[in-house]
Amino acid sequence: MNDDISISLPSLIHRIGREAVKQAQAIATQYDCELKRVRRSRNWCMVGGAIKIQSCSAHLQNESLPAKQLTAKDGQFCYLIKKLETALLQHADKLEPLDAKLIRLITDNPAITLGELMQLTQCTITEARLARFQADSW
Repeated sequence: MNDDISISLPSLIHRIGREAVKQAQAIATQYDCELKRVRRSRNWCMVGGAIKIQSCSAHLQNESLPAKQLTAKDGQFCYLIKKLETALLQHADKLEPLDAKLIRLITDNPAITLGELMQLTQCTITEARLARFQADSW
């Protein structure tokens, strides 16, 4: 759940331009993400935690649209935002905080054991017990 994910962005400079990539790199570093080239190819990738990449994508969207009041189709980061949002759909399980995920699993299946919770979410026994206690107190 806490692992970094990598999202490939083929031909990024050709699609959004060098200056926009430099801006996106600066924004990505603010969110502890890394926007970098893949070796010496023309392809790029975004590496970071799923929640951090989602926050970075939201910032890019806000940066692109309100400044010029353009449609999403005309924004300079449109391709980048679209690729990030599409890739984040595959990592939806990593976007939910651990506490919320544990409580959701317990409420969906009240008979789930602590061992099953630990196996599904890679959490500690303490976190699983705490989630069980919080779900039971509802």
